[in-house]
Amino acid sequence: MRVVGIDPGTVSIDLCGLDDGELVLDRSIPTERALADPQDFARQLKEAKPDLVAGPSGYGLPLTRVADADDRAIRLAYLAAAGERGGIGGLRALALALAEAELPVLFTPGVIHLPSVPAHRKVNRVDLGTADKVCAAALGIHEQVLRRGCAIGEASFVLLEIGGAFSAAIAVNGGQIVDGMGGTSGPLGMRASGALDGEVAFLAGHVPKGMLFRGGATTIAGERALSPERFGEPATPRERLAWNAFMESAVKAVATMCAIVPHPREILLSGRLVHVEPLARELHLRLSPYGDVHRLQGFATTAKEAAQGAALIADGLAGGRHQALTDSLGIREARGTALDHLYVISPADALRRLGLR
Repeated sequence: MRVVGIDPGTVSIDLCGLDDGELVLDRSIPTERALADPQDFARQLKEAKPDLVAGPSGYGLPLTRVADADDRAIRLAYLAAAGERGGIGGLRALALALAEAELPVLFTPGVIHLPSVPAHRKVNRVDLGTADKVCAAALGIHEQVLRRGCAIGEASFVLLEIGGAFSAAIAVNGGQIVDGMGGTSGPLGMRASGALDGEVAFLAGHVPKGMLFRGGATTIAGERALSPERFGEPATPRERLAWNAFMESAVKAVATMCAIVPHPREILLSGRLVHVEPLARELHLRLSPYGDVHRLQGFATTAKEAAQGAALIADGLAGGRHQALTDSLGIREARGTALDHLYVISPADALRRLGLR
């Protein structure tokens, strides 16, 4: 069985392929290039001859074949109305290209769709962690089981994902995801502001999708082109301000998740920025009071952690050697939509914002 996992990141879209559990595809494509020519991306994926593909799923859906996804499902997966250009709205064209290419692609769930997260933790939340965060957590469980020799049901950790744009934290206990703080509801990101103060949202007057992708460390530092490597060595007052805000926000997110999993076996780090040594070193130092800190190593060289986790999930869904991992996460039991738990506005109002009835 040959499977592929896709991580649709803000900076790159990564592909990780397994054939009977062995790595056969390890590739990263700049997101801008992939979205500019979705048909070419679909051709590259088709060359891998996959039997099953997991992603790109955006905010996630209960398991859904992309070929069977109607316009409503697509809008719920990417939370973007027709014509929305900001954020991940461009992934819509990519998903349609994959469907037209008749590729066996599945949308997989986000954290909010999982039955292992109690309903009271979903109240007034949409982004508890996108589908790729579920995939990164899957890799975390896989690695902890191998490193510690424990059973899947004994896996326990807080995952801090620091990507090229967003930061997020996921709580895992008993081999299941039990809570999360997604990129738009969690800590400050490299590009994104993370959770918005309600008064800031009010003062903005209108919050378009693109606004969720700015206001982070690069905005604070006053340098849109600030690289992770440069950020790792702050030199100006504004860069140091951004550094301190970024680090403390990450620690607060982990501390919050430790309220749900009080004694995690480990604090795991993943994402593009944790490969920048000054950032990784500082995170290890600040997070060590909460548990043993480890950086996800993965089994691929190029594809990011979430793509590798997506490949593990695809393998499990196909009945491969990672089926127990997929079963523990409750991927097949995922239900509902990301809008089902809203009270401050109604789900109907949220649907209208997406252009749906």
